[in-house]
Amino acid sequence: MSVRSRTTLFTALALAAGLSLAAVTPALARPATARTTAVAQGDARNATQHVADFYGAYIDAVWATDDKAAGADAKALRAFYLSAAAQKKVAAYETKEHADGILFAQNVPVRWQVAYTGSGAGHATSQVTLTWSDGPHAEVTRIDVQSDLHTLKITDLKPAD
Repeated sequence: MSVRSRTTLFTALALAAGLSLAAVTPALARPATARTTAVAQGDARNATQHVADFYGAYIDAVWATDDKAAGADAKALRAFYLSAAAQKKVAAYETKEHADGILFAQNVPVRWQVAYTGSGAGHATSQVTLTWSDGPHAEVTRIDVQSDLHTLKITDLKPAD
């Protein structure tokens, strides 16, 4: 092999090694505990998204037991997201059952998920799945939620069958 061919080969190898190292170095510099960033998005016109927004904010508010504003925040969220009739139904449940009428429980879930289940007659229905612990045998409950398609207010909620 000629000197020129060898020089070209070594130059190409050095360039490839340098580019590989440049691509790998940022990944190696990241701490092992680094996570990818989750992206959240929403649509203010979507009834199911509205239910998801409510449950996310409400659970955050009732979870924050050390925050003095959390109780007022939870009450304000109810007033904003629930129709007057739904608010009365929730209050009646709470008086009778001595439990939260939004979560249908006395404690707070660690995770929640909302899925669209249908629509008709001016209403959308969603099902909220609440997860109460971590692990393979975590307890899960479900709540059926009805929303008005015009106002997006929650008009009814009840434990799923």
